[in-house]
Amino acid sequence: MAQNLDLSDFSLIYPDSKTKREHMTGTNVPDIDLFDLEELGLLEAFDLKSGSLSDYFTMDPEVMRYRMETFDDMLRCEGLTVMLNKLIPVLTDIMELRRLEADNGDTNDYLSSMTEIELYISSVEVLHEGLSNVRPDLKSRAFLKLADRIAELAESDYYAELNRKLNELTQRVREIKSVTIGVNLDAQLRPKEAGVLSINPESFKSGDVIDKILRLNFKDDAYTCIASLVPFGRKQSENQKMALSLAFNSAINDVYKSSLRSWKRIVQTYVLENTDFLLGLMPEFEFVVRGTQMLKELQKRGCPLTIPDIRPMGERAFRAEGLYNPCVALKIDYPVVPNDIVFDDKAMIYVLTGPNRGGKSVITCAIGLSMAMMQLGMFVPADKASMSPADAIYTHFPTGADDTIDKGRLGEECARLDEIFDRVTPYSLVLLDESLSSTGSYEASYIAAEVLQGLSMVGCRCLFSTHLHELAGEIDRINEAAKAAGGVPIDTLVAGMESGQRSFKIWRAKPDGKSYARDIADRYGLTYEKIVSKIQQRRSEKQDG
Repeated sequence: MAQNLDLSDFSLIYPDSKTKREHMTGTNVPDIDLFDLEELGLLEAFDLKSGSLSDYFTMDPEVMRYRMETFDDMLRCEGLTVMLNKLIPVLTDIMELRRLEADNGDTNDYLSSMTEIELYISSVEVLHEGLSNVRPDLKSRAFLKLADRIAELAESDYYAELNRKLNELTQRVREIKSVTIGVNLDAQLRPKEAGVLSINPESFKSGDVIDKILRLNFKDDAYTCIASLVPFGRKQSENQKMALSLAFNSAINDVYKSSLRSWKRIVQTYVLENTDFLLGLMPEFEFVVRGTQMLKELQKRGCPLTIPDIRPMGERAFRAEGLYNPCVALKIDYPVVPNDIVFDDKAMIYVLTGPNRGGKSVITCAIGLSMAMMQLGMFVPADKASMSPADAIYTHFPTGADDTIDKGRLGEECARLDEIFDRVTPYSLVLLDESLSSTGSYEASYIAAEVLQGLSMVGCRCLFSTHLHELAGEIDRINEAAKAAGGVPIDTLVAGMESGQRSFKIWRAKPDGKSYARDIADRYGLTYEKIVSKIQQRRSEKQDG
């Protein structure tokens, strides 16, 4: 009796069919597009071949926790990654086999059916061996369920019988070494019909004199060729070559039809259903393998990862200790600098200022990446984290968009900001990096103040990283106006300096615009001391010359 895998509601990334169905219909799916992912640097880390990374984001805390269990098993049990990396090529072969069958249009290809059974059995063997080896160490609901169901199938009498019959048929088919072809000719010696006379367990001999000498056999026999038939000449088209190959395969298929007909039924009623299930999991397999690869690379570099405390969306919580940018951490050869970031009743919006190359963009992306990774169901790049999911992540980073030709750089920036206001809600996360840098500081500060007041009215979490130090000095005034209109509080962050050097530490403090201006002046040799020194050196060189 055929035994199907009872895994109709199984998924590595959804706890049940209801949550998966809700996700597929757009429920609990945050507004995160590919542009935002590219800006944050996450697309490069995943590089998915099946589907898009944006397909996996969720706002459902239960889905996130379920996935974190899966990733925890993947991180602890190396054998799971090995298993999935073996399984994916086998499933890819099944997909390619089906594609070829569809292209050929032959629904009665019994030999292909047998090949699919072989590939299916290979996939079950890979799963059974891999899961059995790590079964005592598994903790996730996903892998425990999969391990139990695969073990039940692989150890069943039906599966053993399936293997035995397949081995018998495979041996018979694989013993084919040659076929004897008969061709009837008309009166002008033109072929008019052809057919297979016999299927042989031996290969025919070339019939060449040298070949006979090497075999020490000069006698003709049934397996000695007396004249070569060369169907694949240089002028033959690919379609002609394919037609001949299909003719041979069709003939062999007909010979074994009686033996293989029952296998076609088995494939249709049993193997197809189970392989369809496994093929349907291919994108999930790739997602967890790629995600695990990223997390393992971070662990290998000594970077901490944590399972966040997922808070209700209504709390709009965000508290991260030791937060760092994982994409930067994967590219540098030295330790990344961690920071503590908190959005709370004292500040839901921050204006971050500091020296050039002081880490402003890095921490801005780190906040977005930590939220994105949590909502993918991954561990978060921090020592400790407590966060509410966002219903959207909106980014506003410098871009070389083509429409700057028509609108101008400032017009393009303002248009993108306006699009954010069309969609943003109190539960969104907004990340602005060097926005409005295309105009003078007076105009930029005026527009930025309006934007901050608007975001305060919305009540979303926002980080505005900017070179506009004078804007930070206006926060008290902006806060008063926002508070009067019922907005959330705004505060300032500063990318710090220690002993004249960038520390890449972010502090909750009031900015000192002059210190950053002096830092930039010193970097380009424009402090009074350096200018005087340069003038004196030139005068000295002129006198010596």
